[in-house]
Amino acid sequence: MPQTPDRKPGPLIEEGIYFDDYGVATESGEMRYTGSRFSCYDSDGEYDPRSGSGISESQHETIRQLIHFISEGPAEGFTSGAYKETLPSASVFPTSIIWWESSSKLKKIVERTLTWTGVNLTTDEWKIYDTDGSTLLATVSDAISYSGIFETTRTRTITVA
Repeated sequence: MPQTPDRKPGPLIEEGIYFDDYGVATESGEMRYTGSRFSCYDSDGEYDPRSGSGISESQHETIRQLIHFISEGPAEGFTSGAYKETLPSASVFPTSIIWWESSSKLKKIVERTLTWTGVNLTTDEWKIYDTDGSTLLATVSDAISYSGIFETTRTRTITVA
């Protein structure tokens, strides 16, 4: 049986672990208590383990639609009833696909603009909107190159508003 941190075989029988105040962690794998919070250190640097996912609430809001989107529209995190509008209607080569919060088309969720060169999609741009449906949060744009009908390169530009 492996030994526990107290160097005795069997389960460790302790009521708790107490940390002295030694400031923030400075080495990979280290955990300290600062007197007011825990401080951990990994290959990305120092962080507070209670801070959640590692991104701020506003950063999550900026990318919320990108994370919670499936190939054909909004999924987890969105209410039912989202409405998809494709323009021009019934086109093999649409130039605009907009997901609205509802069929009343008052609040945009995401807008996709497509640019075609012949049968090749050469620009694919996504605009992600805040919950008010009009404030632009981020734009993700792909510039696509081809050899014949085969995609050879794609360059992505991400702009956060």
